[in-house]
Amino acid sequence: MTPAPGARRPLVTRTRRSGKRAKPDPNRAWARRLERTRPGFVEFVLEGLADLYGTPTYERRNDPTSELVLTILAQNSADINAEAAFESLRRRYPFASSAAAADGPAPDSPPPGWGGVGIRPGDPPDWMAVELAPVEDLADAIRPGGLHNLKAPRIQSALRIIREARGDHSLEFLGDLEPTAALAFLTAIPGIGVKTASIVLLFCFDIPYMPVDRHVERVSKRLGLVPAKASPDDAHVIFGHLLAPDRVFEAHVNLITHGRRICHSQRPEHERCPLVDRCRFVHPKAF
Repeated sequence: MTPAPGARRPLVTRTRRSGKRAKPDPNRAWARRLERTRPGFVEFVLEGLADLYGTPTYERRNDPTSELVLTILAQNSADINAEAAFESLRRRYPFASSAAAADGPAPDSPPPGWGGVGIRPGDPPDWMAVELAPVEDLADAIRPGGLHNLKAPRIQSALRIIREARGDHSLEFLGDLEPTAALAFLTAIPGIGVKTASIVLLFCFDIPYMPVDRHVERVSKRLGLVPAKASPDDAHVIFGHLLAPDRVFEAHVNLITHGRRICHSQRPEHERCPLVDRCRFVHPKAF
């Protein structure tokens, strides 16, 4: 009913919502914008890399505690040097067969997503002996991996936290947790970031978290899969929005391989790249 001329309009009481409106997730927003403005781009990248390198399938390469320690050894070091440090650990702190494993035959082929030859089959080091060793001795044992004085206490701290939480040094229980809980357990360990935790979860349990190392970061930023200023942790979240879970292992391995073989940090080989036509490093306005 229309009010009579001169009549006062009824007051409208507005209820103020409690709390503040949640800020939009910029990483999710980026993924949605990419799908809208560059349709089919993610699939284009995955298929182009698969044509070049094949489609890698998941296969566990190490037990999770060995994977964690090996990844710590590889921080800011070449994978081949991390392997040498790990084999040195086996010799210095052996179980019955681990010292022999350190000198045994190398794997037939390098494991996917790894820049070395792979550690030799056999028992891991005696983790209790590693945890309790004088830190100077442990640092000397892992010297081939570089930054040994930094990594020795980091490894011992991680082993101690795992043992105190679980009663032993095994990380096999992570496979029974919800992925977010498994990630939270690992990243609560000082010195273990999202990348290292994601490597353990992806390569030991096929849990689809995307590790973003320097190769994945470089290639994905050049292509325009992630923003140029995104941090590795932001890129990790963005890939969670961009990729189906069953494509994460493939994407991680092939992006690393592409960064090592073609998309070098210096003088990338554009003439060999199947993605060049839609690469924003080459064509800034590529769709």
